[in-house]
Amino acid sequence: MLRLILASASPARLALLRSAGLDPEVVVSGVDESVVTGPAAHVAGELARLKARAVAAAAGDALVIGCDSVLEFDGEVYGKPADAADARDRWLRMRGKSGVLHTGHHLVRGDREVNAVAGTVIRFGEVSEAEIDAYVATGEPLWVAGAFTLDGYGGWFVDGIEGDHGNVLGLSLPLFRRMLADLGVPVTDLWTPTS
Repeated sequence: MLRLILASASPARLALLRSAGLDPEVVVSGVDESVVTGPAAHVAGELARLKARAVAAAAGDALVIGCDSVLEFDGEVYGKPADAADARDRWLRMRGKSGVLHTGHHLVRGDREVNAVAGTVIRFGEVSEAEIDAYVATGEPLWVAGAFTLDGYGGWFVDGIEGDHGNVLGLSLPLFRRMLADLGVPVTDLWTPTS
């Protein structure tokens, strides 16, 4: 069976892949996310590329998928917040408004590579300062792009999305399937046997 490596420490990405029938190895790239600047889609795609390539260098013929997400909001690019005060400030600005979460995907197998970026519109709810403070106190927004999650405490404060929900979790399954097909790998060949 072909080895699949997830070049990401994201528990949400790993859980998403496992729930979809895959059982990837996890190898964290150690790439410094501050080295890439520019428009949000570029940042997401380039960070995904750097992460996948860093892990693929020692992965042989394994498939390596690297991903990175950033939030585009009011013309700014937001990765993970610097601290709790930064997360709180972001939420004060985002509440009642919309942004676009861009997730870069980069797939490497040997000398072949595929890169794609998907965007999903996020509609943030009208949340109170008390709700923001309570959410920031959980610690959750400090570890994720845009200072929010869809599959955790933050889900209470997202009124809706336009696009692929998996992309908001950190990996678009339909996009990943198409990328695998570009490299001649049917996703069904990666499914783990069911008992």
